[in-house]
Amino acid sequence: MYLDLVSAVAYDGSGIIGLNDNGDGDDDEFGDVAVSPTFSKYGDFHTIDWQRDLARDRVRHKSVSSRRKDFPFGTLFAMWDAGSGWVCVLMVGMAAGAIAGIIDIGARWMSDLKDGICADRFWLDREHCCWSANDSNYKDDDCSAWTSWPAMFDYNRKDLFYKTLELFFYCGWSVLMAGLTVLLVKVFAPYACGSGIPEIKCILSGFVIRGYLGKWTFIIKSVGLILASASGLNLGKEGPMVHLACCIGNIFSYLFPKYGLNEAKKREILSASAAAGVSVAFGAPIGGVLFSLEEASYYFPLKTMWRSFFCALIAGIILRILNPFGSDQVCISKK
Repeated sequence: MYLDLVSAVAYDGSGIIGLNDNGDGDDDEFGDVAVSPTFSKYGDFHTIDWQRDLARDRVRHKSVSSRRKDFPFGTLFAMWDAGSGWVCVLMVGMAAGAIAGIIDIGARWMSDLKDGICADRFWLDREHCCWSANDSNYKDDDCSAWTSWPAMFDYNRKDLFYKTLELFFYCGWSVLMAGLTVLLVKVFAPYACGSGIPEIKCILSGFVIRGYLGKWTFIIKSVGLILASASGLNLGKEGPMVHLACCIGNIFSYLFPKYGLNEAKKREILSASAAAGVSVAFGAPIGGVLFSLEEASYYFPLKTMWRSFFCALIAGIILRILNPFGSDQVCISKK
């Protein structure tokens, strides 16, 4: 009797707002109190109410379905509402693949910056600089298009002092990149530290961490990942890519009120985003779906599985189109 009563009670942040479904089949009313489909914000470090948010979504869905009769605008709106989830994960997949390619290209360029620069085309890394010069001996330090830092100061004698200067610039750039990474994270986005996967699991299970998937965290972590990887620190890109993909999913979800204003529904997009992050990290779209299903997600309906696979597949395709390694790889880990 007690459990039946508890299951019949709906909570709304400040307390009890009424009784649940009274058996008449209507999901839009909790007893004698109507449930609004509007957003109810959770506090920081709180856990969402899955049943309440899913009930709100049912109310919203019933409201949208009732507008189908208003042809053509009501019908078009209902069709858009039904397909908005696919559009959202498409955007997330495209953005995740693009960001993965940009991060990898930027990390390679800044890593080569420790050794020198392409004098004629400074935006090229060493490999592409020597390719553009049709010089095939760049691996033996004989690339004429690539200029070392001592040579930039007109010192071309290959003696001990030359090697010392090379070491000085190499270590100096490494320390500068690592220090800048720490400074950016410390000052602008403390949540950008670490891999982010443990926190992503907590968020997907229903925990609210304000700012952890925000735009500043996304920007600083993207820049910091480039700098940290280029500095030579023993860090990988795989874990942070899952965090970045979930940041993208969180940002794009606010373009769709169906997901942005409902924390439970938003986690469907975040689950697909996590799959896209694993996809671009390891080149394994199916592996990304399995990671999201088995390791990360708490709420994972069947439709989310298909959307996760679609999102992961699109992310892998975009990364391959960008082709940062010039080898048609679909992962950011160079083999």
